[in-house]
Amino acid sequence: MSEALAVVETAGTGTPVPAVSGARQFWRRLRAQRAALVAAAVVALLVLVALAAPLLTALEGQDPTTYHPTLIDSARGGVPIGSFGGAGADHWLGVEPQTGRDMFARLVYGARVSLGVALAATVVQIAIGVTVGVAAALGNRWIDQLLSRATDIIVSMPLMIMSLALLAIVPSSFPRPVLVTLVIGLIAWGTIAKIVRAQTLSLKGLDYVSAARLSGWGAWRIARRELLPGLAAPVITYAALLVPANISVEAALSFLGVGVKPPTPSWGQMLTAADVWYQAAPQYLLLPAGALFVTVLALTVLGDGVRTALDPRAASRLRVGTGRKDTTGTGNAPENAPGKAPQNATDGSTRGAARSANEKEASA
Repeated sequence: MSEALAVVETAGTGTPVPAVSGARQFWRRLRAQRAALVAAAVVALLVLVALAAPLLTALEGQDPTTYHPTLIDSARGGVPIGSFGGAGADHWLGVEPQTGRDMFARLVYGARVSLGVALAATVVQIAIGVTVGVAAALGNRWIDQLLSRATDIIVSMPLMIMSLALLAIVPSSFPRPVLVTLVIGLIAWGTIAKIVRAQTLSLKGLDYVSAARLSGWGAWRIARRELLPGLAAPVITYAALLVPANISVEAALSFLGVGVKPPTPSWGQMLTAADVWYQAAPQYLLLPAGALFVTVLALTVLGDGVRTALDPRAASRLRVGTGRKDTTGTGNAPENAPGKAPQNATDGSTRGAARSANEKEASA
């Protein structure tokens, strides 16, 4: 989105002034959406908490893996001792049932796993989808058919079932966060490939792409210099909507027991362990569920705001209506306002003058 020069007639002179760049228009439209700004602030806070997890747990003086058996009541089946799950100065959000591990430490470290897996999987999906989509659109008929049919196969695969099958057969020694990232990224890139292929085909017919082809540029140079900037808006929009979906998939896989394994904390894994404690220790279920809900909601609202800000028709939708203000700066009065001759009277006098001139010419 480079900044171009536009000639604007100001005060009767054609003075070239810088046009508003695409980036400025994007930020202006995004700032106009208060919900998107609030969501962006929430997402930024969550990312900051995930990155600062070691510092935050050091301030609390706890870690996510240490057991505290003295803080649970073994006679009651491992329920934390004290109100609100044993929350206090030493354990800000209490401790886990049965294990006594610190809940705050596991929540902030779980944010690192959930957000990290979702973002990394989104990057893998975008990289594969953009590459396949552009190659299919720029290749010959056989390459297009081959890649399109492969994309159709990927799209038809049920993500959860394929993920369950692949995660179940991989040895447990393989790092689970990396494995979950690869599985999600390698299975769910079909939709973005279809979007990129369709957008690339529409961009191929534009004049500047044809000019680059006639000048002797190769296909990949055209894709890098001319097509990828035009693909930025739809790709960014879809990526913003993929992140919350990938967080939900990671949580579901961990909930089903094939995702991240203990002792590595994950919000989905915490929900799995909390399904039998929702009555005796409800905070053990509500804390990871609330964190997951807030994260997915904020990312979804932010993704929708990004989509609206990148849509060039968004501004025109806001101006739909019958009444329009005078934006020309001429201060024209309404047709029947005092001090202004009615339009019909003016037209009648003009037609009368023209008729008299014609009659004089005919008599001469």
